[in-house]
Amino acid sequence: MKQSYFFLFFSLNALLAGCGQVEEQKNAVQIDTAGKSSFCMNDQLKKSTEIIAVSEQPIHEQLTLSGKIEYNENDLAVFRSLLEGVVENVRFELGDHVQKGQVLATIKSTQIQELHQQKRFQENQIALLEKQIQSKKELAADGLLTTPEVLSAEHELESAKIELERIQQSLQLYRAVGDGSFQILAPKNGYIIQKSVSAGQSITTESDPIFSISNLKEVWVMVNIYANNLQYIHVGDDVKVRTIAYPDQFYAGKIDKIYNVFDDNEHVLKARVVLSNQNLKLMPGLSADIIITMKNDLGKAFAIPNRAKVFSNNKEYVVLYKDDCHLEVRRITNIGENEEYTYIQERLAQDEKVIGSNALLIFEQLNH
Repeated sequence: MKQSYFFLFFSLNALLAGCGQVEEQKNAVQIDTAGKSSFCMNDQLKKSTEIIAVSEQPIHEQLTLSGKIEYNENDLAVFRSLLEGVVENVRFELGDHVQKGQVLATIKSTQIQELHQQKRFQENQIALLEKQIQSKKELAADGLLTTPEVLSAEHELESAKIELERIQQSLQLYRAVGDGSFQILAPKNGYIIQKSVSAGQSITTESDPIFSISNLKEVWVMVNIYANNLQYIHVGDDVKVRTIAYPDQFYAGKIDKIYNVFDDNEHVLKARVVLSNQNLKLMPGLSADIIITMKNDLGKAFAIPNRAKVFSNNKEYVVLYKDDCHLEVRRITNIGENEEYTYIQERLAQDEKVIGSNALLIFEQLNH
């Protein structure tokens, strides 16, 4: 009796399991009226599958050059101390984001008071010179003073104003806090990209820069151009940049400048691409590939994105998509390619599409 119950229980389980498998297969396989099964994409597979429209395009060869992400030198603030002293504390680390006016360090020194004294002296000097010039102009109008003497006084006033402006700009970076100490303030918003200061360190006007700040919202890509490639590179050329950190992400830009002097160390000519870096993924120091489309006329052909190609037995294929249950494997003949596209000899209908992601998976299902 126990054996009968066991056999009945096992048979029911097998039947239920078989029904479940059939139900799953119904989501992926359609039985046509002739009794032949054809593969269909279910909803889950379709959500993860890229379906790409294909069009006829000019055949473009591409040139891939090496380069590196660097700081935007026009947005780089390098801070050298104009005062001498001993560092009491430092309130930032390399890579920190700082705001203009934020306290970065405190320095023990009496020279900040001297800077304020210089400011007061220049202000008094300017006031005095302005009165003297007014008097000299009146004397010159009466013929009691020559014009060059008036001009000399005006030049002296201009020099005093320039010196006062220099002192005021310096004071914007420092703030006296009493007891012979002053604070160094951030001159702009940005990221600390260089730091060479620590508590207890003595600094002088001859010391290396204490820190450097860059916004990083815009970076330079410095491109290496060898002599045999010079003929293909022009200012204004469209380029695409990818880094070693994010090889599948491309950034569009243009050749902004070509430096007409060969680099002695690398024996290359340098070109520059300026790129927006809002997501901060273009980190200075990263190696990069710079892809340039060469300007030549090789005709037109249908362009298949490289990610849509399937390799099998040394042949290349694509999976054509009409709808979820009408997919077709088609062999293609390569007549040219670049980093993005393979140009094919075959002609396709203008509205035909190909499978991108999951192309190999669907290819194998269709050839099962």
